[in-house]
Amino acid sequence: MPRQLRDNKILFYLYQAYKLLVYFPLVGIGWTVLFVYFLILMALGARRAALKVPILWARYSSLITPMTVTVAGNENIDPAQSYVLVANHQSQYDIFVIYGWLPVDFKWVMKAELGKVPIIGASCRRLGHVFIDRSDHQKAVKSINEAKERIRNGTSIMFFPEGHRSAGREMLPFKKGAFKFALDIGLPLLPITILGTRNILPTNSTALFPGRARLVIHKPIPIEGYHEGNIEELMALTRGVIGRTLDQN
Repeated sequence: MPRQLRDNKILFYLYQAYKLLVYFPLVGIGWTVLFVYFLILMALGARRAALKVPILWARYSSLITPMTVTVAGNENIDPAQSYVLVANHQSQYDIFVIYGWLPVDFKWVMKAELGKVPIIGASCRRLGHVFIDRSDHQKAVKSINEAKERIRNGTSIMFFPEGHRSAGREMLPFKKGAFKFALDIGLPLLPITILGTRNILPTNSTALFPGRARLVIHKPIPIEGYHEGNIEELMALTRGVIGRTLDQN
């Protein structure tokens, strides 16, 4: 929805009532049902079907918000190619957008704290996502090295290189982790721009409101010619590709 609708106090407070009376109960019921369904599939050895559950979770969560999502750039993806996926991060709703509408088999790189979140943490561990403890360098390195074994044959790995959600339109400085990983494993980067989620659920806020999001998948960036000595050039190039689309909207 246009930003001006969120600024309408009557509509905003009516939606907050909907959030408390309808959205939260639907989250509790729907997420529990999907988690149980996921566990049943995993217990039956139906891993391929279980991998579809996060897509259902993301789309269900978007539907009850409601959030609509449009996608541009699917033609830039080679299904047989693994990538290091890098995206800007403005909202928790970025996760729904990526899970629900990015047509790539991928593993997340997540903060270790998320592994403690009920339902979400357990599900992500069962799906093989990577939790990084940034407070313990040795554990972080071990997690990344283990992740390298899972990233092949069209399976990619997802990074938010800012490290944290940005509070405004301007992206935070990129951290080197995603780019070092790409160089170490020899995979191209696939830049992604997410738009609109900041107006749905702003950073450090519970003021949820319906809206429209957009997922833009850019052309892959080859890593040939880049190395530890000029990695910041690769970071700047990738940040520029993601940021130009942000600036145009």
